[in-house]
Amino acid sequence: MNQHTQAGTATRRSGKDALAQALRDSRRDTLATFAVYESALERTGLAVPQSAQLNPPLWELGHIGWFQEYWLARNADHARAQHADPDAPRRASQRGNADALYDSGRVAHDTRWSLPLPDANATRDDLEAQLAGSLAMLGTLDGDDAALYFHRLVLLHEDMHHEAALYSAQALGLPISDARWQAQALTTPRVDIALDAGPWRLGHDGAGFAFDNELVAFEAMLDATRIDSRVVSWAEFLPFVDAGGYADARWWSDAGRAWLKQHGLQHPRYLRRDGAAWQRESFGQWLTLDMTLPACHLTLHEAQAWCAWAGRRLPSEAQWERAALTQPEAFDWGSVWEWTASDFVPYAGFVAHPYRDYSAPWFGARTVLRGASFLTQPRMHHARYRNFFTAERNDVAAGFRSCAA
Repeated sequence: MNQHTQAGTATRRSGKDALAQALRDSRRDTLATFAVYESALERTGLAVPQSAQLNPPLWELGHIGWFQEYWLARNADHARAQHADPDAPRRASQRGNADALYDSGRVAHDTRWSLPLPDANATRDDLEAQLAGSLAMLGTLDGDDAALYFHRLVLLHEDMHHEAALYSAQALGLPISDARWQAQALTTPRVDIALDAGPWRLGHDGAGFAFDNELVAFEAMLDATRIDSRVVSWAEFLPFVDAGGYADARWWSDAGRAWLKQHGLQHPRYLRRDGAAWQRESFGQWLTLDMTLPACHLTLHEAQAWCAWAGRRLPSEAQWERAALTQPEAFDWGSVWEWTASDFVPYAGFVAHPYRDYSAPWFGARTVLRGASFLTQPRMHHARYRNFFTAERNDVAAGFRSCAA
């Protein structure tokens, strides 16, 4: 088990003391990153452009606290864990109109820019009270998986929103300087790992926390393949660009050609040419591109096009998971989220957990990404975690590895 799998497994099986500390740590990072927004956007009053890929920072911050309170302090059916009734009456919120402001399932995305949100200080006060209540509640619980289910859920939910705040900061050019959230060079060669044909038990199977879309584990039969030992670097991706790959329709799917036509791109987002060299934008700064960094902020279309050009293909999520868990020393992951060839669909026997909006609304409309990125909290890293985005997303820190065609 490599360091990434160890960190994620420990979080999903964490006891009360470790979980309490993780909740405090997560909140500290949430507030530190929000402080960057406050400082950088002081002149605009925290206003950001309305975009499908952004949320207003104040809304995002309030939603994190609302979600924690909704599934913990306000959840009278808490003890039934993943079998809790999501429609059971809720206890009152500490802020009377919180559901009308922050419930992402009820508050349409485009309306979040015009909501009468509390100011930053009031929102921070809410978060402090919500966290205190959550920690007090945690101290009264048994330490088994069922009792800790919702505390683990709200922790990982906050970590997801922290990552979203970081890639939104990248999109807005905000100065995130914390070394933890900077891309790291790839230090090993990209070689093929041979995987024989055979069965693989896909999905979560055992103790600890699991998201509903990781269930129910089942046996899949996989063909033999050769999969990259690490993700593709800029040194390996940019020859495709220099060869005119963005102008050559042969390498692009129909959807990819439509995306290119719509956006008119000639190279990946956050890159620009500097004479014969390349520069990369990182949190508002243009830097000489380090070619050993993982190719990043790529759409599914770009990943597929490179693979077609190189005579390769994207791995399925089952192939990715098998390699990650059976070849832990050779299979390097965690640099960037990795596009796969798998549609985001439920495993057979899927049952939605109480947070029904997490998976079910998105089945069939998104693609699975595996791994983690340099913007992901280490405790989120888990080899069975299924991330999922639409194909055109290039704000996310996503890249890819390939398989032999």
